[in-house]
Amino acid sequence: MKQYDIAVIGAGVVGGLIARALAHTTLSVCLLEKGADVALGATKANSAIVHAGFDAGEGTLKARLNVRGSQLMESTCRDLGVKYRRNGSLVIGFDDDDRATLDTLFKRGIANGVPNLRIVEADELRALEPHITEAATCALYVPTGAIVCPYELCIAAIGNAMDNGADLLLDFEVTALDPIADGGYTVTAADGRAVTAAYVINAAGLYADAIARLAGDDSCSIRPRRGEYILLDRAVGDTVSHTIFRTPGKMGKGILVTPTVDGNLLVGPTSEDIEDKADKMTTAPGRDRVMREAAENIRGGLPFGQSITAFCGLRAVGSTGDFIIRLSGHLLHVAGIESPGLSSAPAIAEYVLALLREAGLPTETRPDADPRRAPTHAFREGTVEEKNAVIARDPAYGRIVCRCESITEGEILAAIRQNPPARDIDGVKRRTRAGMGRCQGGFCGTTVMELIARERGIPLEAVTKSGGQSTMVVGKTK
Repeated sequence: MKQYDIAVIGAGVVGGLIARALAHTTLSVCLLEKGADVALGATKANSAIVHAGFDAGEGTLKARLNVRGSQLMESTCRDLGVKYRRNGSLVIGFDDDDRATLDTLFKRGIANGVPNLRIVEADELRALEPHITEAATCALYVPTGAIVCPYELCIAAIGNAMDNGADLLLDFEVTALDPIADGGYTVTAADGRAVTAAYVINAAGLYADAIARLAGDDSCSIRPRRGEYILLDRAVGDTVSHTIFRTPGKMGKGILVTPTVDGNLLVGPTSEDIEDKADKMTTAPGRDRVMREAAENIRGGLPFGQSITAFCGLRAVGSTGDFIIRLSGHLLHVAGIESPGLSSAPAIAEYVLALLREAGLPTETRPDADPRRAPTHAFREGTVEEKNAVIARDPAYGRIVCRCESITEGEILAAIRQNPPARDIDGVKRRTRAGMGRCQGGFCGTTVMELIARERGIPLEAVTKSGGQSTMVVGKTK
């Protein structure tokens, strides 16, 4: 049984950035994930927004970490080679009640320390965003709002952690936390594997309350909140340049319209409290609401005929109304990390290190720690001359596999080989965008399967879509 200083449970963007920060110290670190890959929970399906920090209540941990996370995000993405774009956001209002709410948000944002906020009137609003609906009369303009790819950030953070010595254990569903005599825990998985750690960090997302109960702590509960989205083709990705919010209500920020860092247009989410933590079904009512409310924000509506896919994500809503980040003996809870969790993630990692430092752990950065990681999208963003130089060194980069996104065999092989390695079709998709275009893998899927099988040394019948029993083929027909 291997021993570690720290075991982090949950390989989402929060757990991944915590593991990365810890891997830069002298502490030994492992990251435990119940899924077949990283970034499979809320990290995989959210709005991809770096919120500036005007929405969280004044004085809350959410507000503090949101503003700090927003400040840290650009440099974090630069170090990790992750796409980041400060596109700004607009919270639009339609009447006097909305204007009053926007004024409240403005004052809250100022109190939280968000810079450069201002209320804009209709003429300036339409100068900033020409396609905004004519019914909008004003907006809160937030220049420091930004967008990022959450799963790209998570994969890069965990890859950097592994490159600096952290271990990643997948398919590790934690079923027991047993205290050990000198402090710490033995952490046991459903399949019998186990590790020991002096400290355990509970960053298990929707299941953080279940992990806490394994240690005898039932002080918090987590409920899922369903959010449905529609993703539109890159052909209409420039419909808006800012992230467009409606004036928020008690269930959140409403249906937004935003560009993505990869050039698509993203619309959603709905907001529905449910009981089942595994229910990620998309629904006809959810689709209809997204289409109806999003269209109300844009003059002339939205071109939903250019939709590529619909998906659903679940947010981990905690029972306290705030982030739950506290040390309980040798167990550190990082729970209830709903929106603005992605925005806050770099600051959460910083905060966790401070808590561990207060507990007496050595958290100084190692001189040989490398915070940088090469971008995975460098080839497709290179000049013709740069691409030709890469192809001369490795001809696999000269063979296009995914026609929709122009992804090459070389990029797919790199995703399978580097930390954390892609082991299935969806893992390749998240790392390279192969299969993420208009045909959704209809043309490139079989080639991706063949590359995975060849690189992993497994039969084609063993290649899965997303781990577990999600095999793509059952045998040969001829």
